[in-house]
Amino acid sequence: MDGNNVLFDNTNTQQKPEQVPVQAPTPVAPQAPMPPQAVPEQPVLQQVGFSEQVPVEPTPPPPPARGGFFKKLMIGAIVVVVVIFLIFLLIPKDKNVKNVTLVWWGLWEDDSGVMQALIADFRKTHPNIDIEYSRRDSQQYRDFLVGRLSGNDKGVKKPDVFRYHNTWLPMFRDSLVPLPSDVITTEEFKKNYYPVMQSDLVENGAIYGIPLGTDCLALITNKKLFEAAGLQPPKNWIEFLNAAKKLTVVDENGKVTTAGAAMGTMSNVTHAPDIISLLLSVQGVDLKTFSGSNYSKAQAFTYYLSFAKKEQNLWNSSLDESKLAFAKGNLAMYIGFSWDIFDIKKLNKNIELEVNPMPELNKDAKGTIASYWVEGVSSKSLHKKEAFEFMHYLAQKETEQKFYTEAAKKRGFGEPYARVDLAESLKDDKIVYPFVSQMKNARSSYFASNTRDGDGGLNTSLNVYLSKAIDSIVIDNVGMETMLENLDAGIKQVFAKYGVQ
Repeated sequence: MDGNNVLFDNTNTQQKPEQVPVQAPTPVAPQAPMPPQAVPEQPVLQQVGFSEQVPVEPTPPPPPARGGFFKKLMIGAIVVVVVIFLIFLLIPKDKNVKNVTLVWWGLWEDDSGVMQALIADFRKTHPNIDIEYSRRDSQQYRDFLVGRLSGNDKGVKKPDVFRYHNTWLPMFRDSLVPLPSDVITTEEFKKNYYPVMQSDLVENGAIYGIPLGTDCLALITNKKLFEAAGLQPPKNWIEFLNAAKKLTVVDENGKVTTAGAAMGTMSNVTHAPDIISLLLSVQGVDLKTFSGSNYSKAQAFTYYLSFAKKEQNLWNSSLDESKLAFAKGNLAMYIGFSWDIFDIKKLNKNIELEVNPMPELNKDAKGTIASYWVEGVSSKSLHKKEAFEFMHYLAQKETEQKFYTEAAKKRGFGEPYARVDLAESLKDDKIVYPFVSQMKNARSSYFASNTRDGDGGLNTSLNVYLSKAIDSIVIDNVGMETMLENLDAGIKQVFAKYGVQ
């Protein structure tokens, strides 16, 4: 790898005259005959073909019978109803249309409000499909989901559509059914969603899910601490380290009272696996296979671990967990996801924070780590046709807009948009836009935090090996080369278990 790519090496009609009706002559009583008188000569008609005739007054029609108009109106209405009824009988019926109920399992959103708004909108065009949504407990969610999908108990409800993490496809490959082209084509998916989603959710041309939102790491900074230090948020990793040094405050005993950044340990750094994954990624390591030179891996780990070195004294395992430390005002830079902001605000509603893109190594080595949730169709569903119709609805631009808008009514903002064509609509939102603005350069990692995949899950198993690797250096003083060999061996075991290639 190029030595420059290292972390630690320092769009106007005329109207007809009104005719006056001629009234019938009034009968006159007979009188005595009058003497004859001379009759004046009649004028000759000049038009050829016409002859003089004495007009005969027409006999006026008898007045209509009382109520005749209403009888005609009633007869006409009856005729219309009969015709419509006959047409209805003659129209061929679609015998395949049936009323079904789809079971939809999700996380985070409760059973009312946001999800019910989507369901009600879907049923306007699909009245024969009802959706029974339920929010599942996020703790040990993956284990519970696996148990229900693999069980044969007919008396237990199983989901037709369920939510899963973007890194879980290897664990749920047999439990998910690919989406047909009438739901979404590969061309549409590639056009509408980010490259990281194409990498995560498409295998051999088959699409396994639709994301309703996305999320990724961003640099969240304490505005007051930066202003007091006269600093701007760092744009690269060298600036990040220098800012951390300037923002760190220690007391007379050398104890860190305000930390510039949280790195170097595993136990009290929120999202440590994701942060390490990002450092590995900008060093050129393939996170899906963990392939890359040991030099590149060593550079990433050396940079991360340097923050907890005694000589640096920037962070240590005795400090509060980093999210809590940031909420208290004792941490200047926090690396996290958009939903972390809600947690921070709950802990300290008065904190002034700013959201910035993640630092880059150089213009060719930048990006972030994506972590998001996806809706998929169960291979065990008895109503796949209807489930696919629902997935087609979820894949529409208007549906994702509604999902975001409804969520924003209940909290400050919804899940950042997963669709590329909706990103710019958030440009004026200083909290959400920094997240979506990075998605074009995002990657995903099986070293993912907070997925609740349970003991033995892909993420948890990998993070156990990662934690052991960090501790072996910090606590046991194991050399970097040995640590990387042990870590690589552990990763290969987990990948083999879940068929990650």
